[in-house]
Amino acid sequence: MSTTPDPSFAGRTYPAGPASAVTAEQIAAFAAATGATSPLHTDPEAARAAGHRDVVAPPTFLVSLAQRTEAAYIEDPAAGIDFSRVVHGEERFALARPIVAGDVLVPTLTVESVRLVGGNAMITTSVAMADEQGEHVAAVRSSLVVRGE
Repeated sequence: MSTTPDPSFAGRTYPAGPASAVTAEQIAAFAAATGATSPLHTDPEAARAAGHRDVVAPPTFLVSLAQRTEAAYIEDPAAGIDFSRVVHGEERFALARPIVAGDVLVPTLTVESVRLVGGNAMITTSVAMADEQGEHVAAVRSSLVVRGE
């Protein structure tokens, strides 16, 4: 296996990942772990009073689903990524609507770019999240650096 990420992966879109159900328990645990204190994350009545059908996930909640989805690329031996050399660069979230308990999200990973710079690889991925009807819900864009040897 190469230890240099393969630039030919740029533009590759992987098949949609498995659907993931979002639960109130997952949202509450994530909110507690990240210090998100809004009652919208833990109190269904507060969420309904604000116009949501159930508790609302913090936008960064999607990172866990996105990282599981990115594993298809990172663990692909042909991609040439040594995970022990990966440094997280940046994460951006774009939501078309709030994520709420009861949503079922289907992620699709695209490797947007792979650039070799100064012995390192700069990789940008995007994970699009759709609902079960195929409607776009959100996207998570990640920048990774794979340190050279």
